[in-house]
Amino acid sequence: MSQFKKIIYAWISKTFMDGCSNYNSLAVRKSCRSKEQARAVFSKGNIPCAQGMIFFNPFKAIQFARQYGFPLVVKPNVSGFSRGSFFPINNYKELWRALFFAKLWWPFTVVEQYLQGHNYRVVVANGKVISVLQRYAPFVIGDGKATISELIDRENTVRETMNLYPCMSSLQKGSQTQTFLNKQGYNLATVPADKEQVTLFYRISLAPGGVVRVIDKALIPEVNHKLFKDVLRLFDANVLGIDVILEKGIETDCDQQKCIFLEVNSRPYLKMHAFPRYGIAEDLSAEFNQLEQLDIQQLDTY
Repeated sequence: MSQFKKIIYAWISKTFMDGCSNYNSLAVRKSCRSKEQARAVFSKGNIPCAQGMIFFNPFKAIQFARQYGFPLVVKPNVSGFSRGSFFPINNYKELWRALFFAKLWWPFTVVEQYLQGHNYRVVVANGKVISVLQRYAPFVIGDGKATISELIDRENTVRETMNLYPCMSSLQKGSQTQTFLNKQGYNLATVPADKEQVTLFYRISLAPGGVVRVIDKALIPEVNHKLFKDVLRLFDANVLGIDVILEKGIETDCDQQKCIFLEVNSRPYLKMHAFPRYGIAEDLSAEFNQLEQLDIQQLDTY
């Protein structure tokens, strides 16, 4: 059975986790597998996180909405790359729809309060913050002349010229994009105003065409650096990819704004840090080399 699990884990790693790091012990990886586990550690360490709950019965989520109101986010308790996540949910119709699709990914589901703000992936390793990316849902910016369809083509050409593929994905024009545009009163033939930003899908993820921007770590207050390092210490990890939303931005002290830690990734997708759409990619080879020197047991065990 042990050998069979190793074979399955190797297949999962190759199929779904190409470009993801593997510098943590089995114990650490187990402690980070679900949102429920992460929230428990956040609460224990006084790390700010959203009010939420794990449920199997969907009516529990309805009760949660009645108690805490909207907007909300619904996501599988176990997943990755924002698969099965829905936000912001602003009414009961959207909530029921999100519950149905989230449970296609995993039977146990998370519902929690949603914070409108700036979304970041913070990588902490070797006892310090080594890289910070701001993450964006797929979007185009109008010039007052081109249609959304034409703007998508232009952006995809830019991404190809920058050699962002296949790490980043191209913007799409399919039914998913068209449905999302229609909800905003747009379609592919709409001509956005000059400098108008049009979001093409809600998910802040690379798969539907989301992108990242490099954040200068020197602009981040020390209190924020300390908070991220505290999370690494709480999980006793060598490296973590921390997903966090800050209302005003990561350049502002966390104690001066609303802040929600979403989850931690024990095998963060480090490849994307070399392919930013905005900003200059950082050379993290020295940090990776330091991690490579670690003697980590059971790397091939799930």
